[in-house]
Amino acid sequence: MSDAQLEEVQAGPLALDGLKPPPGVPEDRSSYLQYLPGMYHGNEFLGRFLLIFEHIFSPVRRTVGNAPHYFDPAVTPPEVLAWLGSWLGLVVDERWPERTRRELIANAASLFAWRGTRRGLTEFVRLYAGVSPVITEPSREELEADPSRAFTFDILLQLPPGGSIDEQLLRQVIETEKPAWAAYRLTIVSE
Repeated sequence: MSDAQLEEVQAGPLALDGLKPPPGVPEDRSSYLQYLPGMYHGNEFLGRFLLIFEHIFSPVRRTVGNAPHYFDPAVTPPEVLAWLGSWLGLVVDERWPERTRRELIANAASLFAWRGTRRGLTEFVRLYAGVSPVITEPSREELEADPSRAFTFDILLQLPPGGSIDEQLLRQVIETEKPAWAAYRLTIVSE
């Protein structure tokens, strides 16, 4: 290194090939000096030297500082939703709209409390379809007249005008959330 280059490094702020420092990183002295004993606070060379590490670790520090946002389904990036759902034991289908996936993960605790019940199934179908279904079970008189209807329920889903739904995916949701021993009949009506 020539004497001129050495003087430039010693005299001026550290410039990494003309790049500006990352956001929050000072240009002339490292903020890391505050973590060292007081006798080092006035050392200009050490202040510039630590800037190297501050530049390198700044993106990591910002990522770690924003970690809580990755666990909030309302603000986490869309590509993280499936991973976040897996922590809760949910299989989050990528075909579902992003809004639905976010709402499903946000409501996972209350949904699990009602899993296998009419209320839980109604909420799961509502989250997917955007419309609450009407779930009916056969009455005692209907069961006496037709014993084959035991442990069977009906799901009526009325879609709004122009609404459509992936029936196969809806059946998959119902199969996952209904009681294992129960059967169902699904009727989808478009207005």
